[in-house]
Amino acid sequence: MALTLDTYRLLGRSGLRVSPLALGTATFGNEWGWGSEPDDARTLFETYVERGGNFVDTAASYGGSERLLGDLTRGRRESLVLATKYSTLRTPGDPNSGGSHRKNLFASVENSLRSLGTDYLDLLYVHVWDAATPGEEVLRGMDDLVRQGKVLYLGMSNAPAWEISRLQAIADLRGWSPLVALQIEYSLINRAGERDLIPMAESLGLGVLPFSPLGGGVLSGKYTRADLTPSGERGRKSFNAGLGMVTDRTLAIADVVREVAAEVERTPAQVALAWNLGRPGVTAPVIGARTPEQLRGNLDALTLDLTDDQTARLDAASTLDLGYPHDVLTGDHLRAVMSGGLTIESRR
Repeated sequence: MALTLDTYRLLGRSGLRVSPLALGTATFGNEWGWGSEPDDARTLFETYVERGGNFVDTAASYGGSERLLGDLTRGRRESLVLATKYSTLRTPGDPNSGGSHRKNLFASVENSLRSLGTDYLDLLYVHVWDAATPGEEVLRGMDDLVRQGKVLYLGMSNAPAWEISRLQAIADLRGWSPLVALQIEYSLINRAGERDLIPMAESLGLGVLPFSPLGGGVLSGKYTRADLTPSGERGRKSFNAGLGMVTDRTLAIADVVREVAAEVERTPAQVALAWNLGRPGVTAPVIGARTPEQLRGNLDALTLDLTDDQTARLDAASTLDLGYPHDVLTGDHLRAVMSGGLTIESRR
């Protein structure tokens, strides 16, 4: 079924309505050595909003992204869902300007509020799990911000499933604000979230918001076998290659994406996004772009319906070994000893 940006979805166990594609703004500004100048960022933002988009994603560590968004959202703040993140180091040399603890939480949120020119955040994530800070301290601090009206909803990113599930149980038991969102890396080249994170999110009421749904651009077709050898040049392409996203395996998956794209007369990026949009548990992939043409192309993925055969081929090309205990629990042996060959239907 074709979607539009104003075909809104509920975010996890909340009543918050969000667009099925979120606008990622890590490319707003060029502090990283790539990205969009302010005028280009404005064009990207306007393109997204004019098509009905309301879900905008940033972070305290995205350079000047929050400040740019503060200018762009002025006068229409109430119609937008603004999400930001905290926990990464904000001031080199200051140990308390990073981490998930209460001091950094409150300081980071106040800084984000000033940069964004708003008095509340719709959604706040823990950006990176901090094993040095007790989970109860994180939860209570975030709950205090909700009670103060500075934050409305809470989420997690880049954290183990067992830690998130423990925190959700604590929040429920103590009457603290629950987690409603989970942002993870998830794409055809990285389906590791299917082991535990996505099933956990579905069970505990967290909407899944995949970042890097194009695998750092690998699935858009911009990489070739020549990129298996790093060039040494500075830029987004060499950055992703250095992260290990460009391998024989990922390029083989990209080949299948291109084959499907040729069949449906769409771009590889649109095929990869359409696959992501249709995955169980996924609420809204987070897409970024440097140019309006890239953004419009990515948004057109909403109108693409893959056939069952095309989805199966993409699944097969990117298949994931779930590992223990999942492979054992779904294997023929345990099914036989558990049910003895009986047919048992679940109504859940």
